[in-house]
Order: sequence, then C-alpha cells, then structure tokens
Amino acid sequence: MKNNKLLNAFKSLFQGLYKILDKILITPISTIVYKIGSKLGKGSKLEKLLNKPNMLIYISLVFAIILFWLVDSQSSSFVNKDAEILTNIPVRVQYNSSAYVIEGVPETVDVTLIGKKSQLYLARQLGDKEVVLDLNDYHASDEPVRVKLSYKKPIKNLEYKIDPGYVSVIIKEKVSDNKTVTYDLLNQDALDPKLSVKAVTLSKSEVIVRGAQDTLNKIATIKALIDLSNDDFTKAGTYNVDNLNLVAYGSDGHIVDNVEIVATNISAKVELDSYSKRVPVRINTTGNLVEGKAISSITINGTNANDFETTIYGNEESLENVNEIVVTIDVDKQGSNGSKTSNVTLPKPSGVRSISDESVSIVLNFGDAKQRTIRLEGISSRNVPNGLTAQLANESDKYVEIQVIGVESVINAIDETASNITAYVDLTGKTAGRYTVDVMVEGTDSRLQYVVTKKVEIILTNS
Repeated sequence: MKNNKLLNAFKSLFQGLYKILDKILITPISTIVYKIGSKLGKGSKLEKLLNKPNMLIYISLVFAIILFWLVDSQSSSFVNKDAEILTNIPVRVQYNSSAYVIEGVPETVDVTLIGKKSQLYLARQLGDKEVVLDLNDYHASDEPVRVKLSYKKPIKNLEYKIDPGYVSVIIKEKVSDNKTVTYDLLNQDALDPKLSVKAVTLSKSEVIVRGAQDTLNKIATIKALIDLSNDDFTKAGTYNVDNLNLVAYGSDGHIVDNVEIVATNISAKVELDSYSKRVPVRINTTGNLVEGKAISSITINGTNANDFETTIYGNEESLENVNEIVVTIDVDKQGSNGSKTSNVTLPKPSGVRSISDESVSIVLNFGDAKQRTIRLEGISSRNVPNGLTAQLANESDKYVEIQVIGVESVINAIDETASNITAYVDLTGKTAGRYTVDVMVEGTDSRLQYVVTKKVEIILTNS
C-alpha cells in the first residue's frame, strides 16, 4: 500500500516536470521545427530527419542541456568567492578626547573585502566605509600601545583584511597652557594697491592651548590669520573682522599639529589707510654712445626728466625710505640716429605697492659731444668696515680733476661747487692698513659722462 503511494507520488512529479518541459521547451521547439520544415518543402532530408520518432525529444534535450550550462555558468559567478580592495578608508578613533592626546594613528588604511560577487556588489552600495580604532579602555602611557583596527561590515558574511591590521599608538595626557596671540596678513596682493594696513588690534592677546606637554613646548606663537582679500576692504577706514582662524606655529615657522586652541570668537580691528609720496624718476644709462655723441636732453612722458615726478603708494614706514625711482636705459651704439624712445615699466622699490605712472615713455635726444675738465675738492669714503676709520694718506689728494663729456650747453652749465657730482673711494672688504685705490665719480645728471683716472692712498685705522 505504501509502495503504491510512493510510486504514484513519483509518477505525479515526473508528469508535472514533463508538462513544464513540454510547455517551455518541446512545444516551442516543435513549432520552430515545423516552420522550418514548411519553408524547406516536402521530401527534403531535413524534413525526413525531423519526422523520425523521438527526434524532437532529442533536440529538446540538447537545448535543455545548453540552457542548464548557461544558467549554471552565470550562477557560479554569484556563488564563487572574489576579493576587492578599498583604498584610503578613513580611520575613526574612539577615545576620551577631553583627557588624552593620541599620536601615531594613520589617517587612512586599505581594506580588502572577500566574499561572493553579489555580496561585494552590495557592500559597495551599502554602509559607511569606515575603520574604527577603539581606545576607550586604554589610558596614558609612555610606551607605545599596539591596537587592532576593526572594519564596520555592511554585509555580515563578508570577510575582510585591513592593511595595516594593527597600529602602535602613544596615548598622552592632555594639558593646557596660555600662549601669546599675534596676527598674520594673508593675500596682501589682493588688497587694493593704493591701500595699506596701518594698524591691527586683536580682541585677545592670549589663548588657551591644549595638547600633549611636549607638543605645547614646540609652540612659539599662535597667529590669527587675517585675509586681506575680504570684499569689504575697498577704501581707507576701520573694519571689524570676526571668527579669525587660529594656527599654532613652531620656532621653525612650521605649523604645529595635534593641538587644540581654545578660543571664543577672536576678532580683529583692521585699520586701512592710503599713504602716498611724490618722488622723481632718475635715468641711468648703460653702454657707450657712438664716438663724438652725447645726450642733449631727456624727457619722460614729454616732460623734462629733471621736472618729472610720480606718486608711489605703500605703508608709511616703507615710503620714508624711497626717495626716487631709478630706470636704466641701454644706449650702446646710439647717438647717430638723433634720438631713442623707450617705453618702460617703472620698477617698484621694496615696500611700494603701486605707482601712479606704471609705464612711461622716455626719450633720449643726442647731439655733438664736447669735453670740459672740472676740479672737485674732497673725496668721500664708502663701505668703510665697522670699527675702522678712513683717511687720505696725502692731504693734496683731496683735489680731483674730472673729464666731463656732454653737449656744449650741458657742460657749460656745470657748477663745480654744487653737490650733484661726487668723487669717492670704495673700501668694501678692507681691513686695517694702507691701500692704493681708484677714485670713482658719480653725478645726478644722466646726460653727462664722467672720466677720472686718479688713484689715492687710504689709511684704515681702528676707531
């Protein structure tokens, strides 16, 4: 009785499977074969082959085997294990941040995930990719502590490997100290060049800094960073800047990391002003004019060079040290063409932020050269080393004859008693003793050339 029931159950199972195969494979394939046979016509070899008993069953079986192989090959890719490397995964440290400072923790690590492809795919889509270093149960110690990293798996069945899996960290007590606050100006080039910073006043002179004691010892100063590219800085006036960024710097000028600056809204009062000054532009020449020629006149933007001035802008202290702007013009082999025009960008002396005449047109006119001998009294000493005093060995050497070359009208106007021509000796690098040195000469009139061949004896003695 039991055997009959079991036999009937198997019979029903196979009948069900046959109906499924008949519906999915045999009937569709039979239809396709019938259509192919109709196209070929009666009596063809293919039609005879297809009309053989059980042929359709054999064909269906072949297609079933092919279908099974395709499904099996695709499913195996979701069953077999694979690996994927996740790079630069951030490390989150769990610890008592109010009591300790942690050193030696890497910012990121690499994680290799191992599992089925379907699981790896889900892992890429789900969860925060984060590695955790749990130090809640650790306390300060002078010795490094080796601690294991852990990965928060988005899929439970995944295996993982962290590189590095362990890190050696140092846990230090967090202490506090007071540090002086100064300021630093950023993006000064972004400030209107006609403006300069007159004064800066910070709301606090000290702040509390927290961190490991050895780290705090490295701090030389705390700087409040003031960005001069602020859109509000458009004209002279006083501006209030809040929430300044504070940075700790060491004595070497580098930023000191791993410290906490305790400050509540440090602000600054920034006072901008516009300082200016009128200065002349002096023309220097380099090179040699053609023989028999000299500079008869120099104009800057159509104005006589001796009368031309430009306005410079910058901070007050820097402008005090700037009394002229010097431009050098090459006149080598010039003179026969009557004149030379040069379009020049005026150089900015140190501390000068802007010049009203950024570029000028300089015209040098030439004429026939004449010579005149002038006699100067007195020779100055330059670059005398510290602690030494210079004097002429012979009192008669204080008179110097100089050949001056220029156009007639210019050399005739020279005043030998004026201070615009100076004779001097350069004593750079000399020590105490007696020296024979060349006499040199310079003048403020760029239209003239000066020739001197005199040598003098100088005595350097300890002061």
